[in-house]
Amino acid sequence: MQLLNTLYVTTPESYVHLDNDTLRVEVERETRLRVPLHHIGGVVCLGNVMLSTPLMHRLANDGIGLVLLDSHGRFKARLEGPVSGNVLLRRAQHLRSDDAAFSLGFARSCVAGKIRNARQVLLRGAREARKEEESARIAKAADDLAAALRGVPGAADHDALRGIEGEAARQYFAALNLLVRDDARPAFQMDGRSRRPPRDRMNALLSFLYSMLMNDCRSAVEAAGLDAQVGFLHALRPGRAALALDLMEEFRWVADRLALTLINRGQIAGGNFVEREGGAVLLEGDARKAVVVAWQERKQEELTHPLLAQAIPLGLAPLVQARLMARTLRGEMDTYLPFLMK
Repeated sequence: MQLLNTLYVTTPESYVHLDNDTLRVEVERETRLRVPLHHIGGVVCLGNVMLSTPLMHRLANDGIGLVLLDSHGRFKARLEGPVSGNVLLRRAQHLRSDDAAFSLGFARSCVAGKIRNARQVLLRGAREARKEEESARIAKAADDLAAALRGVPGAADHDALRGIEGEAARQYFAALNLLVRDDARPAFQMDGRSRRPPRDRMNALLSFLYSMLMNDCRSAVEAAGLDAQVGFLHALRPGRAALALDLMEEFRWVADRLALTLINRGQIAGGNFVEREGGAVLLEGDARKAVVVAWQERKQEELTHPLLAQAIPLGLAPLVQARLMARTLRGEMDTYLPFLMK
């Protein structure tokens, strides 16, 4: 199983075009990069990047996904070729989405995976905290998440489940501030989660990482032959990739831990952000490239899949989980089992 390579084009005013069987990136008429198309699994363009029509046709023909994100990292559009996948699997997915009991059970699994993994992030932070008082506060937040986790099986409907998820997220993000090293806290203090737009540096960094995670999760569910628009935790809404969002929940810890690593190692600092009119905070310039590189490197790290009991690159974990989703929808598994970090 090979880890698909994603090319991120982040330099403003880049021109990306086709050169025989090669993708070429030019900036001010100077070639900055040439990559054979057979080495590329996907192309993601951030901000003001220009693309040639022949390249877009070739990407569609070769089954290489093209994703456009704005300068904040928010999803704008996706180009792909003719829809493939198993129509019988998609039909089963659509039928299951109308089954209230199945839909709620599936959604419970997604939320349980998210809360459990978030708790593991806090437990690790409590062990590594240098101050006993802060370690105790982080551990208390982890205990609160454990209580939320115990409440998931008893959630009577989707609204109750989302209420548990929302309260757990509030407790988690409040404790996340304590996992940032002391001298970086003034720059990266967050007052809860803010998204559209992010209102502080930590939220801006998390949003940028989440946008890349979302792209990977959407690619995973589509590669498994599933309909990205039909989910079980996230409600159906035009333009929303609900199933990709469902899958993303159990992997948010990857982005969260990478954000903390980049900050605590000094790879990202307060000066790497700019505040726009209206209060939006944006990660800029070389810092965006550094985050993209770190994300790609993190995806190549190996871990042991808890269900398969074999080592796989982290970047393949969403695809494995999407295939487990497909097995559950076909009735080959009784319950969807989310990915649980150690």
